[in-house]
Order: sequence, then structure tokens, then C-alpha cells
Amino acid sequence: MAYVIALPCVDFKDKACQLECPVDAIYEGERTLYINADECVDCGACEAACPRGAIFYEDDLPEEYQDFYDIGIQFFKTTGASGGAARFGSLGVDEPRVVALAPQN
Repeated sequence: MAYVIALPCVDFKDKACQLECPVDAIYEGERTLYINADECVDCGACEAACPRGAIFYEDDLPEEYQDFYDIGIQFFKTTGASGGAARFGSLGVDEPRVVALAPQN
């Protein structure tokens, strides 16, 4: 299990969650942040730090945000990013469903 970053983060990327993640599992895309499920240790620090309420434990993901679980999985399959977000900085890309979203701000 892992945490998931959902729609409220798109176009707002506060990054407070990144600072709190003890395993550097939160990666930056162009419009949103993504949690690498293979690296997440389920500590919940990111959820508590998110000022937008955009982070949910996988089992608690609201119905309207269910696609964001798969969006995160596909993002890492496509980018291959792993081993700690700090070494990548912004990846400058997003999963196609995030790219297709209307601006959120």
C-alpha cells in the first residue's frame, strides 16, 4: 500500500510534502507531484504536511480521485524515475491524463 497524490495538487505543487517525506519518494512532474508506491513506507508524514488535502492513503482515496492511483503507477512506468526524487529535480512531464486536465487555478 502507499499514499496517492490526487487532483487538489494539480497546478498547486506546494511541495511541503516533499520536505516531510523521510524516504524521498515524492517526485515532481510538470503540473503535479507523484508518490512512488515502491518507495513509500506508508508513514503518513506527507498527508499531514499537505495544505491542500491532496494526499490520501490508497485505501481511503475518495471515489472521485480513484484514477489518481493508476495515474501515479503509470507515471513511474513511463518515466522510470526511482531511487530518490532529489537526484531528479523536476521531471518536467506528467502522466497523459494530468496533461489533459483543464487548468486548476
